Amino acid sequence: MSKFKRVRIKGFRRLHEVDLELRPLTVMIGANGVGKTSILDVFSLLSASAGAKLNEKLNELGGIGSLLTYGRANSLSLSLDMGVPGYEPLVYELNIAPKGPSYSILSETLSHARAKGRGLPPFYHISSSYDDIRYYEVDEKKLLRPTWEHNLLETSLSQVPKMFKEPEELRRTLSSTTFYHVLNVDPRAPVRLPQQMRPAELPGKDGEDLVPLLYYMRESNSERFETVEDTLHSAFPGFEGLNFPPVAAGVLAMTWKDKNFAKPMYMNQLSEGMLRFLWLAALLQSPGLTALTMIDEPEVSLHPELLSLLADLLREASTRTDILIATHSDRLVRFLKPDEVVVMDINQEGLASAVWANALDLEEWLKEYSLDEIWRKGRIGGRS
Repeated sequence: MSKFKRVRIKGFRRLHEVDLELRPLTVMIGANGVGKTSILDVFSLLSASAGAKLNEKLNELGGIGSLLTYGRANSLSLSLDMGVPGYEPLVYELNIAPKGPSYSILSETLSHARAKGRGLPPFYHISSSYDDIRYYEVDEKKLLRPTWEHNLLETSLSQVPKMFKEPEELRRTLSSTTFYHVLNVDPRAPVRLPQQMRPAELPGKDGEDLVPLLYYMRESNSERFETVEDTLHSAFPGFEGLNFPPVAAGVLAMTWKDKNFAKPMYMNQLSEGMLRFLWLAALLQSPGLTALTMIDEPEVSLHPELLSLLADLLREASTRTDILIATHSDRLVRFLKPDEVVVMDINQEGLASAVWANALDLEEWLKEYSLDEIWRKGRIGGRS
């Protein structure tokens, strides 16, 4: 079941007004500059804000002024629905505007709709506006100001007391979001080097924990490790197995055995495509997958024949994490379903739109063409 159900964005770069349903596997396609990366950045901003790093992330993105839809927005408004089994979704809303050289949080709410049909207003866990900060106090049964020092440049959500169950669950879930860019495979990149042994549940954004992750998976979660090796067998017919020779105290290398060669290959000897596919396979089988996993251009350096396997890996992993992807690859789209693909485009005013492919009445087209062919023909938009 998808954790995050819907995101609404107003005033963020080209995303002047976008309302997007989220599914367990959401793959965004479209030309350069249509807003795919901006949606990933929105989730990175929300994640940072939940972890008390809003100020840091806004500075990293160039400041609030540079993010606003040029000439059309004076503030940035973000809204996110999170599913709660058996209940209506939690709705988190955050509004930010420039204030001198900095910014101000205009308003922030976390609400929960009551049962349908009863006509009751939403229940508020957080209701803040400027410096009027209020949390619902369980014992007092009403919204009260905090009794602790509150940082007005960080969200109320990031400063919520941990005993407040629903706000803390959203804060924890949202702050754990992970964003993976294209893996660095330069000659001295971390993924190519021996690595220190330490507990690892993810391979790291630069592959810096790939070796300890796979080693511990082999030792304590053999089923997942075998799935990774089975996937590599399917992708590379000569592949025989991974091994972990020690190179120093507490440091392991990783080798790749190919039946065509007498000696195993070390990570620094593998091609870019082999390394990136290994990293993706390990990531998507990781025991530490967060509630939302974002991947930008996972197809980079991969041979087209590997993309069918990648689609299967993504689909299987989406049963354990929500996956949000931006891609330019029509070859990857060939192996996806319309209800897994969001078409992003820009209108005549230069503003972004986002539409699920299965809402575009493609039944007749799909009888004769694959989804990637329909995209290349320009029948669903998302082309330059």
